[in-house]
Amino acid sequence: MQQISRRQFLASTAAAGVASAASSLTGFPGIARAATATIIRAESRVIDVAGRAATVFGLVQQDGTHGLVAQAGEDFNVRLENALDTPTLIHWHGLTPPFGQDGVPDLPQPLLQSGQAYDYRFPLETTGTHWMHAHTLQEQQLLAAPLIVNDPAEAGPDEQPIVVLFHDFSFKTPEELLAGLTGSIGSMAGHSMSGMSHDMSNMNGMEQGAAMQMAPTMDINDIEYDAYLANDRTLEDPQVFSVEKSGTVRLRLINGATATAFWIDTGSLEGEAIAVDGNPVVPVRGRRFPLGMGQRIDIRIRLPREEGAWPVLALREGSAERTGFILATKGGAVKRVSSKGDKAEGPLDLALEASLLATTPFAEKAAGASEPVVLGGDMAKYAWTINGRGWSDHRPIAVNKGDRVELAIRNGSMMGHPMHLHGHHFQVVGIDGRRFSGAVRDTVWLPPQREVTVAFDATNPGTWAFHCHHLYHMATGMMTVVQYAA
Repeated sequence: MQQISRRQFLASTAAAGVASAASSLTGFPGIARAATATIIRAESRVIDVAGRAATVFGLVQQDGTHGLVAQAGEDFNVRLENALDTPTLIHWHGLTPPFGQDGVPDLPQPLLQSGQAYDYRFPLETTGTHWMHAHTLQEQQLLAAPLIVNDPAEAGPDEQPIVVLFHDFSFKTPEELLAGLTGSIGSMAGHSMSGMSHDMSNMNGMEQGAAMQMAPTMDINDIEYDAYLANDRTLEDPQVFSVEKSGTVRLRLINGATATAFWIDTGSLEGEAIAVDGNPVVPVRGRRFPLGMGQRIDIRIRLPREEGAWPVLALREGSAERTGFILATKGGAVKRVSSKGDKAEGPLDLALEASLLATTPFAEKAAGASEPVVLGGDMAKYAWTINGRGWSDHRPIAVNKGDRVELAIRNGSMMGHPMHLHGHHFQVVGIDGRRFSGAVRDTVWLPPQREVTVAFDATNPGTWAFHCHHLYHMATGMMTVVQYAA
């Protein structure tokens, strides 16, 4: 297996002179392409954040559209053009491409150099709310965008789609943020260390429980950001979506934040979760829904008969900061909403996850392989592990083609981890030993000291990244691969 160098993985630049050996890897000016290909260009752009201009990145079509809306049953036919002055590569999060078109540096595609383009083409079989993002520290610089795959079978319902991508933003570079985390304990903004600098994954259950009692909100957030965004905007200047009285909206919400989990709060409007990570679930009604990094949720809301304006907020886990957007009828009075609430929100839990049921669960099949996955972290060193190993010395999870594989993921650390598997969807089949036919996902939230078992079918051969979707946990070790041959 070809290894990713630490330099390629951690930085948004790479060694110069990576050869473009594939015929589809070219300098993009004047190069012929398939007539139906959609061009997505990685480029710089400027946004306003709390009254300050910020240069960030984006994934933009030729007509200025940010991201992509595609149709299931057609090919994903995209030319990615790198108009940045630095190498990059984009992962199609939620899709299940063949190995080689997944967009992780050196698994197996090299970083795309400035001025180069690459053609991606594979069948689009994965409907729903997905997204695209850099698999380097450039993700922190907003190199991400929605990727919606419409299902022709859902063309009937009269509902208004509203797509929102959340992010956390800093005026510091991601390299500066990472350096702050990996430096002295005092630089770990947001951590309550309580004098504990040993590896939490080595504590026994009694010690772990005692630690949680001493510091129940310990280590929820490790970066204090300058702003939290919804479609590039703060609550000081939120996006207002025009809606109709008595209408129905389908919120397609994407947590593109690099290190921030949110509670989605629909306020006075009751909603129902109808899909997670693009996959339909038996509807669950409510007003608060957890959303970890990398996860997506579709919430259907039926609006009142009267005029009005209704905020939908993303509340930062473990803190009072928040972002969001407004749903407003033509005559609705839009009121200012503060970007800081009255109290800190609690940590994400598994209450919703335990209630979700897939509308199309996996076929019953005995597991051909069951692999333990233990998540650990050394907070003093800011080093994160899977099964006691970081990326530099990781051990692949080897499976056999055709097997139903179960991963029993146990979080032995004191931070939550959104675990994402590339190239596959999995079904949640157990929480803390209780078996059930849960949601089909590609990213699952692991609170501290909890265990979630997921199952997937090994039907897409390759070497597939499996990692925490907290960018800085991934960058400092919490990544391995699932590997099997055709």
